[in-house]
Amino acid sequence: MPDASLALVITGLVFWWLWARIENGSSPSIQMMPPFEDASEYWWYWLCQAFGWSALLWAYVTVVFGLLRSGSRPPWRWMAAARVEKWHRTTSLTTIGLMFLHMATFFGAELQTNFENQPMGELVRVTLVKVFVPGGYATGTGRIAILLGLLAFYLAIVLGLAFYVRQTTGSRLWRALHRFIIVVYVLSAWHTLLYGTNVWFEGSFRTLVWALQMPLAGLLLLRLLAPARPSERLRLRGPRRESRPLPLTARLAGRLAVLATVGGLAVVIVSGADGGRSDHGHSAGPWPEQWVIWTGLLVLTLVLVGVVHRLRPTRQPRAHGREEGEDTRQGDDLDADRPRPTG
Repeated sequence: MPDASLALVITGLVFWWLWARIENGSSPSIQMMPPFEDASEYWWYWLCQAFGWSALLWAYVTVVFGLLRSGSRPPWRWMAAARVEKWHRTTSLTTIGLMFLHMATFFGAELQTNFENQPMGELVRVTLVKVFVPGGYATGTGRIAILLGLLAFYLAIVLGLAFYVRQTTGSRLWRALHRFIIVVYVLSAWHTLLYGTNVWFEGSFRTLVWALQMPLAGLLLLRLLAPARPSERLRLRGPRRESRPLPLTARLAGRLAVLATVGGLAVVIVSGADGGRSDHGHSAGPWPEQWVIWTGLLVLTLVLVGVVHRLRPTRQPRAHGREEGEDTRQGDDLDADRPRPTG
């Protein structure tokens, strides 16, 4: 409750900030949506934007807590593993709630801006498809951006709430699936940079949003280079080096990909070429096409299916009544490779 209450307070402050910028004419959103300059009439849209920004902020904080929990332990006493894990779980639930409220207020904004004077029944049906069905929004930049946002929301439900069924799936499978949650944040940030009218045009605020991704990418790289679990470390030499080609390739490729991301972010920040649209003259349309996104989702789904097939718990009994693939350790033991006595 405290975390959710704080999120609502922050959302209210963002809403007030957006409203103030509309009233004084400094909001870049008005340049592309002149009819929305009356904030008192189209307040649903600005509330939708406020929930979107607070959802992205909470997603950012959630990823930070998750990386701190699964990486090398910070030396500070107040940053105990159990406390960080609790913060991570709490903020993740709040993030999902904020994402849903972002979608719900967007639904209200679409109903409010009935410029075509559609009958209410038809308007509700069409708007439900546009707002909640991936690929249902078929016009403008939204056909790409809203698809990304919806995929982020539904993946957040599947991958984020997997924690609460880990007793059924087994802790190994849950941890493997939960690592893909970083995809949710990437899609959320992509959705914001592509469709957020306050960062639509080139400028310092859009560059700042890009720059804020640098600490997150650096923390992810540190997490991969120094994981909490010894079994996840990349060993290329020595008696304990990884001999299996698939895990070795995956771990090495992951580290190189994040390193390349850090370099790409640095280039974007320094050059200022951040993909924003010019507020004067012609700008390139959004990329990619929907088929590219659907192909990426198909690849991700196949990878997830492969992970589930490989790590699914079996029914073969083990000593002391345990099942093969199950991990009954609690607390810190979930993220520590400690030797267990044999039966």
